[in-house]
Amino acid sequence: MASSPLSRSPRRRALPAVATAAVLIPLAACGSGDQERSEGGSASAGAEKNTQLTVLAAASLTDVFEQAGKAYEKEHPGVTIDFSFAGSQELAAQVKQGAPADALVTADTKTMDGLAGETGEPTVIARNRLVIAVEEGNPKKVESLKDLTDEQLKVVLAAEEVPVGRYGKQILDARKLTVKPVSQEVSVRAVLSKVELGEADAGLVYKTDAETVPDKVDAVDIPDAQNAVASYPAATLKGSEHAKEADAFVKWLSSGEAQELLRKAGFQQP
Repeated sequence: MASSPLSRSPRRRALPAVATAAVLIPLAACGSGDQERSEGGSASAGAEKNTQLTVLAAASLTDVFEQAGKAYEKEHPGVTIDFSFAGSQELAAQVKQGAPADALVTADTKTMDGLAGETGEPTVIARNRLVIAVEEGNPKKVESLKDLTDEQLKVVLAAEEVPVGRYGKQILDARKLTVKPVSQEVSVRAVLSKVELGEADAGLVYKTDAETVPDKVDAVDIPDAQNAVASYPAATLKGSEHAKEADAFVKWLSSGEAQELLRKAGFQQP
């Protein structure tokens, strides 16, 4: 999505006759100066048109942020967005290790709060809720959180250090339910993939993730009283080399256009 470099006009060729060259030196100098100023202007414009932002974002934002990135680039032709999606805990580790990036969006406030010295002031841009993802048609007849305790059921969860894994543990513990997962994954998309591929009968994912593959996975709703609300804070990174542009993008995520994209993807308003 990066803009191609601006082409530059070739410099004029020197004339072979020394006398003629001498006569034309003042004109050539003027022409060269004008051209250099023109090229300098083009270079400056090129620099503006090639500002590339790297945004680290929670895996559950993959589909909607790809749309948001295109919308933002269309409105801001001087900026391109390069997203890196992963579990929030993985993104936090990258920030702590000094990975070059400009902004961060996590799937929970706890992870963002743990990076207080590395980020600007976070702003919650969206919220989400959990559902039970099951194979299309729900062949195992999973209807509630309690059904996940059936040891004959292959349940997959995210690891507890992953936000969706932490939310999942929270809602299961609140109802004193013990679930023995066949695996614990590094991101919500990894959990979804296990169910989608038939490697698990059920898994706890965000509602928005289940909606990305409606022809392969069904979602069993969890009542609000038994559910958890996931908050998505966004912030600039203090190590950004494009602080102004990064701040503008983070603010845009709270704009009407960005919020509409998030709403259509199933996210709740912040």
